[in-house]
Amino acid sequence: MPATHVVPVTADPQVWTVNKNGKQMPAQILLKRPNEVYVHYVDTDKRLDEWVPEGLCQLQESPDPDAPPAKKRRGRPPRKQSPEPSASKNVEAPTPPAPEPVVEENGVTGAHMILSEEDFDMRQHKQLTAQKNFDTVMFDVWKITPWYFSPYPLTETEVADGDDMAASNSNQSLTKIPGVVRATPRSHGRTSDLLAGGLQRHNAGESLLWVCHFCFKYMAEGGPWELHKRDCKMKHPPGRKVYQRGAHMIWEVDGAKEKLYCQNLSLFGKLFIDVKTLFFDCDNFLFYILTDAKSQEDHILGFFSKEKLSYDDYNLACIMTLPQYQRKGYGMLLIEFSYELSRRAGKIGSPERPLSDLGLRSYLAYWTSTLIRFFRRVLSVLPPDVVSVKMENNFPDMGDEVSGQVERVTPKRRRTPNPTKGFEGVFSETCIEAQLCMMPMKSIQEPIFTTERVFETTPREDGGADTHIQVRCKLADIARATNLRADDAAFALNECGMLMRRLSDTTETDAVVITRSLVEKVAKERNVKIMYLEPSCVLLP
Repeated sequence: MPATHVVPVTADPQVWTVNKNGKQMPAQILLKRPNEVYVHYVDTDKRLDEWVPEGLCQLQESPDPDAPPAKKRRGRPPRKQSPEPSASKNVEAPTPPAPEPVVEENGVTGAHMILSEEDFDMRQHKQLTAQKNFDTVMFDVWKITPWYFSPYPLTETEVADGDDMAASNSNQSLTKIPGVVRATPRSHGRTSDLLAGGLQRHNAGESLLWVCHFCFKYMAEGGPWELHKRDCKMKHPPGRKVYQRGAHMIWEVDGAKEKLYCQNLSLFGKLFIDVKTLFFDCDNFLFYILTDAKSQEDHILGFFSKEKLSYDDYNLACIMTLPQYQRKGYGMLLIEFSYELSRRAGKIGSPERPLSDLGLRSYLAYWTSTLIRFFRRVLSVLPPDVVSVKMENNFPDMGDEVSGQVERVTPKRRRTPNPTKGFEGVFSETCIEAQLCMMPMKSIQEPIFTTERVFETTPREDGGADTHIQVRCKLADIARATNLRADDAAFALNECGMLMRRLSDTTETDAVVITRSLVEKVAKERNVKIMYLEPSCVLLP
């Protein structure tokens, strides 16, 4: 018989109103400490959870379901009654009323429920990760506010049991996670068994963590952290360089060879990743770390991990860009590099599910940009570097090798004041198609979009003619040409409104029309940019 657990049934948490920047926000109180409460705002991500002063919270009054609806009165509206002073001054943690016990046949009261071992572990894990265990992370010269819980191990002072803590009887109150049973601190078998450090480590009301920005070794005090920074001999990630463009480099680190480094990196990344489960065994993963080079060291900007062998062809498991370097294109560079790895391996990749809200936003931007660049090139009559074509007594050939007298434009090479910094750190022979935010035709391997395009020329009233391109294809053809999965491509096309124009056909399936004008409209709305990745800078075969 499988193991089961009997746990009490709790009522739904009460909803409070928090005055945040002059706006009333509905929230739930999760924890409480002197003069402060830890709140979760309703219908928002957990990274927005925070400690707020107790006086900013006010309990929402729930309407009585048995009360008749209030009748509207004509004339002058009633005066507003001021709230009672005790409602905002004396705030208590939510104490849901205990349900009345009802004895059942198996002897378990109605105020309890029976959970399986798996459900009990999930319940424990949810209670454990409800609160961020660190308020601030000291990382190089940055003070970073973490977003989520990360199961950092306990320090030696935190390993003591409850009896030893009671014997030491300090004046500082210790934080206890509601509903989580204390287990062996050295047990790393399940995440729910790990009572993470930081929840009981407070410094003037703030829980701090010091992390080395080279080797990601973590410390509980600032003094050893300062000494370690001066003596740390790791000046760049311990792996091979697989990409370099100017000062930006991507390093590949094997989790089986650099176990401690990858474990520390995973713990640090978990501070900003919520939807992934963290395991201490990193042997089956490769880590790709993006760094920015200085004179004698490389500091991290972000990283992503992927399984060495994925039966679902996932090309990315977790991705994280440090908060101080976000909105600068580094995350998009890592996503483009993950798809470049899949392309070189001859596979069509996709990120591991589920995606967070920020992850979905980033991948939707990548999928949309890839499709826009593809449609721009496929629906172009002339190559983008051709300015004009002249030919006597015949129409010119409109393929890649345009016949006749062709006037071309040479790509301009932009110069930067500091040629060792940023994405333009080195000059590369980027084709004119990439500079004009188009997919190069040589990277499109499907004949239906290259040699089998239909050129249709229609006369105009002024004696001239207009030439357009027609391509009849399926969604699977577009997905193969762009190296995207069909469901990812369909999702992106639907989100950006490119599946709205449909033609009635005699066949059972619907025909969707995508025009060049629609492509340019979506490109302007989505602010599609050129690729951050330079394929010629990839140091892999």
